[in-house]
Amino acid sequence: MRYRLLPGVRIEESPSGLFLTAERPYRVLRINQRLAELARRGRETAVEAVGPGEGKIWETLVTQGLARREEEETAAEMTLRPRVSVVIPVLDRAEDLRKCLESLQQLDYPQECLEIIVVDDGSRDASPQVALEFGARLVPSGGSGRGPAAARNRGVAVATGEILAFIDSDCTASPEWLNELLPSFAEPDVAAVGGWVDGMNSRRALDRYERVMSSLNLGGRERNGKDGNDTFYLPSCNLLVRRTAFAIVEGFREDLHVGEDVDLTWRLRDCAYRIIYLPRGRVCHNHRSRLWPFMKRRFDYGTSEGILQSLHPQRRKKMLLPPGLCVALLLLMIGLATLKPAVLGACGAVLLLDGLATHAKLRRRGLRQGWMAVFKARLRAFSSLAYYLGYHLLRYYLLPIILLGIALPQAGLVFLLLGLWVLGVDYRLRRPELSPPGFALFYLLEQLSYGCGVFVGCWRQKNFASYVFEF
Repeated sequence: MRYRLLPGVRIEESPSGLFLTAERPYRVLRINQRLAELARRGRETAVEAVGPGEGKIWETLVTQGLARREEEETAAEMTLRPRVSVVIPVLDRAEDLRKCLESLQQLDYPQECLEIIVVDDGSRDASPQVALEFGARLVPSGGSGRGPAAARNRGVAVATGEILAFIDSDCTASPEWLNELLPSFAEPDVAAVGGWVDGMNSRRALDRYERVMSSLNLGGRERNGKDGNDTFYLPSCNLLVRRTAFAIVEGFREDLHVGEDVDLTWRLRDCAYRIIYLPRGRVCHNHRSRLWPFMKRRFDYGTSEGILQSLHPQRRKKMLLPPGLCVALLLLMIGLATLKPAVLGACGAVLLLDGLATHAKLRRRGLRQGWMAVFKARLRAFSSLAYYLGYHLLRYYLLPIILLGIALPQAGLVFLLLGLWVLGVDYRLRRPELSPPGFALFYLLEQLSYGCGVFVGCWRQKNFASYVFEF
């Protein structure tokens, strides 16, 4: 595995030590001499980690957003391919399954190292015949409508590969799917790797929305998780798992019909395994392109939160709340509600003091960062705080916010402005092929459906811990 520093990351020396600094996002990381030497080597060109110690250091920098992996296949890696078992659960999706199997025939991977297993969950259409037509191994799930978790487990029971590759029947794989994800298993503590989930269609407006906003798409930044109680997971429609690790956690929990992939990857992490998301290894998903199925699916996703919280009570959503920026945001909201210039001025003053305090703190460490660069970074942090707080309010409390806005128009104005900020940020970053009003409509329907699902799921479990954030 090879690594290099991201552009814009600098090594700075001061009387108080050595630091890695970056401007976007603004980061300052204290480092020791050994890490500084590694960083200098990786500043101009990609370098190979020598031993597990260096690999761990570079992985820390990747997690911090200061470095990136640059994987290059060696001659040995190209000749020694692991055997991969691709497991596909299906229920009444003959045409989708045909497209899926056609894409798997185009994989750039040795066919002798590949095993395709289709698990039929009681289909009444031609799905079994399609599987046999393409030479896949057809396995019955043992019932009808048992669910994708039970079907996947049944497929794994007959699989022979050391790597299990899960893809859904309504997905297609890119030719590079396996080659782009498999190298991560060179690290022995890696149990699961997930890849990019794209949209298959773009004809309908909802297709174009799902292409950039689907919860199956984890974004363009590499992520990994091991220790800790955060909620990072990998979706099962594009998931590779080490067979030995899958056996240790006893596979998917079959009583879950939604959230089974979240549960599996959390249990892998609980066993001290690492899971990795890479923005490559592309799979295209045939998203629901009609409004009611789209809303129902988001509602179903929401109901899984109560179940998952009961199964994993230690896991919490996390939100960083810097005191100064929180005070400034509260003053801004009060100022917008009351339209009092003095309150808005106080918000500006708090932001200025926060920037001065941050600049002084860096100076005490010996870092001579420009005042304006620090202040701009704090303004970006303030904007991010407003976005994340606004997003979670829309995600979990949209219906109460609408009712509150009707009862108290001044409060409604504040939440309206906060919601417009969240919508504007996501529209700018995701760049959907939609008009702003169309994007806003789907966005709000998604949040309303998901939030209602969360409440219903928590009510059923009599467990409302999903609404609790760790600060």
